Amino acid sequence: MVVHRSARSFAVLNRYPYNSGHLMVIPRAHVADLDLLGAEELHDLHEELRLASRVLRATYQPEGLNIGMNLGRVAGAGIADHLHYHLVPRWNGDTNFMPVLADTRVMIEHLDGAWQRLRAGFERA
Repeated sequence: MVVHRSARSFAVLNRYPYNSGHLMVIPRAHVADLDLLGAEELHDLHEELRLASRVLRATYQPEGLNIGMNLGRVAGAGIADHLHYHLVPRWNGDTNFMPVLADTRVMIEHLDGAWQRLRAGFERA
């Protein structure tokens, strides 16, 4: 599900997305803490984050974006040993009753379709 690679980072679709287009931006260095990244790795990670944000906005036209990082298992990190940013496109009213009543999420786009759209967006960028 990798949609783009830079010298020291990459962008990948989240297999369990909150919304269509949910990306993660990940350094190639396998570290759990920002302090363990060198200056070049940190710069590359943030350039990839900025590019992913531009591509998401151009591809999905969201009304907003959630961008964040969970550091450590107790903070909600699903991959606690490898830090990563989440980029979640958001629209007004994009939540519904399904997670509350049925513990189910409704996705309007298959991951393969999201991958194709975002991969093309990165190629254009």
